[in-house]
Formats: sequence, structure tokens, C-alpha cells
Amino acid sequence: MKHGVAFRKFSRTSSHRMLMLRNLVTSLFEHEQIKTTLPKARDTARLAEKIITMGKKGDNGAYTRASAFLLKPMALSKLFQTFAQRYADRPGGYTRIHKFGNRQGDNAPHAILELVDNPRDLRWEMTSRAVGWEILKNKLKNQESESILNTGAEKTLDLVKAERGIEYGERGGLLRPKTRWSLQKVLRYRDAGAALDLSKKATDYVDELLATPLAFQSLHEENRAKNAHTHPPRRRAGHKRVDDSRPALVVSRALLAPNPLASKTPPSKVARRKKEPVYRMENALNREFEHVQ
Repeated sequence: MKHGVAFRKFSRTSSHRMLMLRNLVTSLFEHEQIKTTLPKARDTARLAEKIITMGKKGDNGAYTRASAFLLKPMALSKLFQTFAQRYADRPGGYTRIHKFGNRQGDNAPHAILELVDNPRDLRWEMTSRAVGWEILKNKLKNQESESILNTGAEKTLDLVKAERGIEYGERGGLLRPKTRWSLQKVLRYRDAGAALDLSKKATDYVDELLATPLAFQSLHEENRAKNAHTHPPRRRAGHKRVDDSRPALVVSRALLAPNPLASKTPPSKVARRKKEPVYRMENALNREFEHVQ
């Protein structure tokens, strides 16, 4: 009976398993973001939390134990200098795991393991984009897209500071409660200039959202001037427009046709596109596919 035997074995011996985890922790400290399977990421995060706690202590005993665990001297210097200063006020939770689907080949669950507040923090990027998206949706209710692109997203820093002071569960504010909670979480243990950096990222993303459709339109006009039969560029499946009011579930199913509710024509009278035959080897020589070259 398997009593008192904890943790994962990974189908390896104890020496092989421990060396693998030491190598993963060293790579995590070196690059601050790695990609591996989900079970390995969880065990690596558990050990990395303990090693970072040793780095925050900074005494001779912690240095000896950390140097015996890590495989590269560079990771050891980053532990007692960079990470000890970055996580000095943080009581714990130095790592974050993002699920990344399944790996191609063996279909193993994939994950991205990263250190919190690293220069390429994924949560930081996603939160800044979510803030910019919601700011733009609020501005489009009263302004045109071209005027917003010319003036820019103003007072973003003031909005970030105001949303940062609202407690979780309180009403008010521009952002959704989940976005506000993520904003407060990524700014909690950062320095004073973090709010300004996030507001700049949100403003840049607003400009990108507004400029991309105009750039595609101008590119299509140039191509159409050369060839009248040029088709307009297609969006990616699941890509949602800024002014689109459809649920995200509908967009994720790749139903990217124009929204019938946005037009004046009733949905029942909207003409549906004729379903074209599918080109297969069985009907490749039929008359309906004579135009296919």
C-alpha cells in the first residue's frame, strides 16, 4: 500500500527526478519564464518558492543550501540580488502557472511557469490589454474611432489610480470587477511607477485596436486599385471587433459575419449566404467544379 509516499515520481528514479527538478528551477531563475508540462511545472514551482525564501533570508546557511541546489552560478547571484530585492515585501506566491493547452505529439498538458513581476509577465500584459479594451469600449459610446485615434486615450493614469483605490465588491468605476481585481493584484507589490507603465501599455493597445482596421482598409483600397477582384482581408477566427455586441462564445465559434442586430434590417429578413459545395476528390471532376484550376 502506498502510504506516506508523497509527490510525483515522473517514472524516474529519485536521483534522476531530483536532478530534473533542479535543472528546471535553475532554468526558471535564469530565464524567469519556462514552458513545460503541467505536473512538472507544479513540482518546480513548489521547490522554487522554497529557494526564493532562502534568497530572502540572505544568511550563510541559506547561501550554502541554495548553492548546493542550483546548477549555475548565475542563477545563484540572481537569487540573492535580483529576486531578494524584488520580493522583499511579498510574503509568498513568487511563481505563477498558466495552462497552455496540450502538447503536440503526446497530448500532454502544457503550462508556462513564470516568476511574478518578471520583465515578460503575462498577467501584466493581459491586464493592461483588458484595461485598454474596456476604456476604448466606454469611449466609443460617445466618440468616433477616428477622433479617439487623433486625441488618444486621455486620463488613463487617473483612471488606473481611481480603480486601484476601489475595494473588491464595491460598486462604481469604469472597469469590470474582475478586471479591477486583476489590476489591483498586479500593482500591489510593484513600485510607484508601475501605474504609469500600465497606463502607457493600455494607451498603446487602444491605439493599436483603432489603427489596425484603418490600416487594413487603406491596404485593401490600394490593392483594389491594382486589382478590382481583390477580396478584403479576413480577420482571424474568434477575433472580436471593438464595436461588436455579440457574446464571446458566438465569436469563438468563428461566426464572423456582420451582426444582423446592428443593422436596421430584421434578423428574419437578412439574406443568408448560399452554401457552396465542398471540393473533394470524389467530386473533383464534376461540372460544378469546372472553374477550379
